[in-house]
Amino acid sequence: MNAAQANTFADHWIQAWNQHDLDMILSHYTHDFEMSSPAIVEAMNEPSGTLKGKANIRVYWSKALEKYPDLTFEKLHVLTGSNSVTIIYNGVRGLSAESFHFDTSGKVYAAYAHYML
Repeated sequence: MNAAQANTFADHWIQAWNQHDLDMILSHYTHDFEMSSPAIVEAMNEPSGTLKGKANIRVYWSKALEKYPDLTFEKLHVLTGSNSVTIIYNGVRGLSAESFHFDTSGKVYAAYAHYML
C-alpha cells in the first residue's frame, strides 16, 4: 500500500460516508469482513464490540446513518502500514481513527474504529 493508494482509498471511503451511500461504503469490504468499534457495544448491544459479515454490519451502519442524518467526516490524515491504512478524521464522535486491513484483492477484511474518550 503506497501513499497514493492509501489516499485514494481514504477519499473514496470518506466520500461514500458523506453521501450516506451504504452500498458504496460496503463496496470497500469483503463479504465476511469483521468490524470492531466501541459504538457497536451501544448500538447493537454486542458486548464484544465486534460484528462479522456485510449483512450484520449493514444493519449497524444503517442505524448510524438514521441516527445521524447530518453525518459528515472530515479527513485529517492518512497513515499507511503493511497492507493497512489508518484514516484520522473528524466525525460525529469528534476526533476518530479507523484502521483497515486489506486482503490480496484490495478489499478490507478487518476494520477497527477508535474514538477520543
